[in-house]
Amino acid sequence: MTEYRGNFTNVHGKIAIVVAKFNQLVTKNLVSGAQETLYQFGIRDEDIDIYWVPGAFEIGFTAQKLLNSNQYAGIMSLGAVIKGETDHYNMIIQNITSALMPMNLEAKIPITFGILTTDNIDQALQRSGLKVGNEGSSTAQSLLEMISLNDQLN
Repeated sequence: MTEYRGNFTNVHGKIAIVVAKFNQLVTKNLVSGAQETLYQFGIRDEDIDIYWVPGAFEIGFTAQKLLNSNQYAGIMSLGAVIKGETDHYNMIIQNITSALMPMNLEAKIPITFGILTTDNIDQALQRSGLKVGNEGSSTAQSLLEMISLNDQLN
């Protein structure tokens, strides 16, 4: 039996982070967590490009452009969609998921999903590094692992 696993230390190439400015109180913490994790595993500052988009809805457009540029080993999406009193929450999260999943399945590089979906700002802050870990860090680890696994699959 042969097993294939990605690792975090054998990754090369540039990484793109696409992050929503909306709910920036949360998303700036997600970016910090992602950067710290990438640095921890040897990714250099010059190999990380961060693209700030207005909101989560714009992540798909930007990720598609970056994917088509053939400049990156992987793309990470970060954002925070917080439930409110309207159906806007459901529409945004459904559309961003619908945009990223087919792109990920057809891409030659991995695209990871680090978009928080929470009921309130307190939950979002907790998941962006306050107490419950940092989703940005987890998403960065997933991306590194998938880049490594992708190299083995090619």
